Amino acid sequence: MSTATTTTRADRFLAGIERAGNKLPEPFTLFLILFGFVAVASTFMALAGTSVRMPGSDEVTEVNGFFTAEGLTWFTENIGANYIGFPPLVTVLPILLAVGVAEKSGMLATAIRTTFGSAPRWALPYAVGLVGVLGNVMSDTAFIVIPPLAAMVFRAAGRHPVAGLLGGFAAAGAGYSTNILVTSIDALFAGITSSVAEILPNPGDPVNPVSNWYYNIVAAIFLAALAGFLIDRVLEPRLVRQGVPVDRSATDEDDGGAAAADEGVTADTTPRERRALVVAVVVALVTAAIMVLAVVLPGSPWRNEEGGFLPSSPLLSSIVFIVFTLFIVPGIAYGKVAGTVTSVADVPKMFGQALKDMVGFLVIAFVLGQFIALFNWTGIGSWIAVTGANGLESIGLTGYGAILGFLVVASLLNLFIISGSSLWTLMAAVFVPMFALIGYEPGFTQAAFRVGDSATQIITPLNPYMIVLLTFLRRWEPDAGLGTVMARLLPFTVCFWLVWAAILTVFFFLDLPIGPGNGIFL
Repeated sequence: MSTATTTTRADRFLAGIERAGNKLPEPFTLFLILFGFVAVASTFMALAGTSVRMPGSDEVTEVNGFFTAEGLTWFTENIGANYIGFPPLVTVLPILLAVGVAEKSGMLATAIRTTFGSAPRWALPYAVGLVGVLGNVMSDTAFIVIPPLAAMVFRAAGRHPVAGLLGGFAAAGAGYSTNILVTSIDALFAGITSSVAEILPNPGDPVNPVSNWYYNIVAAIFLAALAGFLIDRVLEPRLVRQGVPVDRSATDEDDGGAAAADEGVTADTTPRERRALVVAVVVALVTAAIMVLAVVLPGSPWRNEEGGFLPSSPLLSSIVFIVFTLFIVPGIAYGKVAGTVTSVADVPKMFGQALKDMVGFLVIAFVLGQFIALFNWTGIGSWIAVTGANGLESIGLTGYGAILGFLVVASLLNLFIISGSSLWTLMAAVFVPMFALIGYEPGFTQAAFRVGDSATQIITPLNPYMIVLLTFLRRWEPDAGLGTVMARLLPFTVCFWLVWAAILTVFFFLDLPIGPGNGIFL
């Protein structure tokens, strides 16, 4: 089979994915449709007298219908509570405010540039891999900031800039759901998982932002090293073989606006920025030390009644405060030295800018909250969970095969539903209760979802940041298209998926804790 024929078939396949994905409505409309579907289905099931008994409970629960007197009054009385009570809002928003200060003050960008600048030439790919995988601390901003910075650093070091560009994007995207640090993503996922687990008679270990922390640390380290290896040994050599130019082949006037996109962005740091970063690191360490001292002292109020911290304690319930503090205090300290924070009034301005960046999520959260609340109130979630669990048991698929199937489904859906919160809301409502009934902790199901949520999002044309990346890429290759990007990033998707799944497998069969107070089996 000729190379041209293979390329044509690959292009047709990718074009088919693009056409299918484009037929999906955007997340708000999608969950509005799903809300309507659940509302209608619950009404018919209620009229048919459908009921469910959760294992471990003697109580039989009838499915409630939305289009009934009880259902309509429930909705009109609780529409505000369904939104405000959407658990991710409680955890995500405070963390986003603090991260917003750390980002808007310039601390995060300086930390990234310092990491790049301090890496020797041979280690640059691994520095890009590390910064990329850890980049989700800046949320989606990582897709905009990291790739062009990596390209500039690669070029300055005499390496191929396109390898830095594509490698930075691949590491940030394919490893998006993991991090050594606790981020707003952990809070978001934990909130959704907790809201779904409420319907279970045995909800298992409490799910909080650190429930997957041990697992995340291992995954982040391995995936960062893997990203560096792929950039160094696969991506860059292939770019050289293909003759991709090292120098930009397009001018600033015809590069599609990429020059404007990274105008003013440099890979170098000023003495003042470096001094500010040192102060921020020292302040962060002192703040962390004070927190540690507060919890290790005998009689600390952050211990549980037994004097420990696991499986639950005020300390674990204070994770949002801890993360908030460890971002906002160093962020303000950096800003004071760097000159980006001159008065207290600058902090609420940064809060406002951070919230402005999250307006899209706040809008989608409205319909997500209504969907989750309806799913739980009607009892359809419980019915699907029991029916699905019985089905899996009847075919003998209750072991690790069920988890692998879940990974594949999540990976395929991620090609069409890019929003992690939207996808996890959809999948958690079904799989968290279902897997709990066959013996898996909700926190472990959430950990497994992270594999599917990240690895495939860098090869789907529905990822809006693919267009941004393509704009950058065309500065070197004016004729590059989405197929070019997908083909070069496919090795990252495949390798990240396999290694991440292998890490999950090790945790599973060794029955290792995936986070403080969180195991795998109920």
